Amino acid sequence: MSNVPAGVAALVGRNLHKQPLHPLNIVSRRIQNHFRDFKVFDDLAPQVSVAQCFDQLNVPQDHISRKPSDTFYLDALHVLRTHTSAHQNQLLMQGHERFLVFGDCYRRDQIDATHYPVFHQVEGVKTWRKGQVTDETVIEDLKQNLEGLTKSLFQNRELEIRWVDAYFPFTHPSLEMEVRFRDDWLELLGCGVIQKNILANCGREGENGWAFGIGLERIAMTLFSIPDIRLFWSQDPRFINQFASGEVIQFQPYSKFPPCPKDISFWIPELYNSNDFYALVRDIAGDLVENVELVDEFTHPKTNRQSHCYRIIYRSMDRSLLNSEVNDLQEKVRQDVVGTLGVELR
Repeated sequence: MSNVPAGVAALVGRNLHKQPLHPLNIVSRRIQNHFRDFKVFDDLAPQVSVAQCFDQLNVPQDHISRKPSDTFYLDALHVLRTHTSAHQNQLLMQGHERFLVFGDCYRRDQIDATHYPVFHQVEGVKTWRKGQVTDETVIEDLKQNLEGLTKSLFQNRELEIRWVDAYFPFTHPSLEMEVRFRDDWLELLGCGVIQKNILANCGREGENGWAFGIGLERIAMTLFSIPDIRLFWSQDPRFINQFASGEVIQFQPYSKFPPCPKDISFWIPELYNSNDFYALVRDIAGDLVENVELVDEFTHPKTNRQSHCYRIIYRSMDRSLLNSEVNDLQEKVRQDVVGTLGVELR
């Protein structure tokens, strides 16, 4: 029942966060420098069990993240991790009290400049022995650490930060951090107090602790002004060589090649999920697809059948695309969307 396409499978093990002078590596090292007394794990395999990814983290059985439309399943019992939190229980059971987990994560998602089926994340965990602290002390310590980290990353001690109540199955209370950046509020990370039953299930009953998760691409795109998430996977020297100093610099765009828009309309079946369409397009076009947008919805007044129209933007980061190759890609999409998703073209 694997739904991992060949294009995604080929990216497993690239570990961009470990490549010297890559923007994700620069961000990773800065986070490690802030948490100097934390043990770092950056080579844990992304293939995990359903129990590790969901069950052990209190994720409800009917949660949308469990669906094959959202998660890459290797088989019925194993997935490509959707977050580095999948290793939290394993490391807690091993007795670790302060640790960071860096790694590549995988999700089926929409296609645009900020979403990619592979992204990188850091999970941070800190615990205290039984009776040492209260939840209030844990939250205070969590905020202090993350505010200090964020101001250091942004190199701005006066950075405006606010905390927003949130919900995560594995923490309570849960919070999201937002920062004021370029006249707008940017959601930066999620965090909270580790659920007591999770600690108890790891043999740490009565203990307390916090956990946070940060997407490295989100930080790097903001700090380096990188406009398209596909660039992180580029082998073009015009991209790679810009970060040779290892410092936070502003990305200098090189020639942007023209877009090639193509529309496709079809009647959708009852169990249709848009993420399945996005995955199909990406599997066919790879990094030559820049954006897929739902531009029109129509419901037939007599039959109540629903129709979607999508605009697919093809554009290479490195060269001009030929009309013939774009036409071939679009025709492949038209053929496969019928055979794979059971839609009817309009």
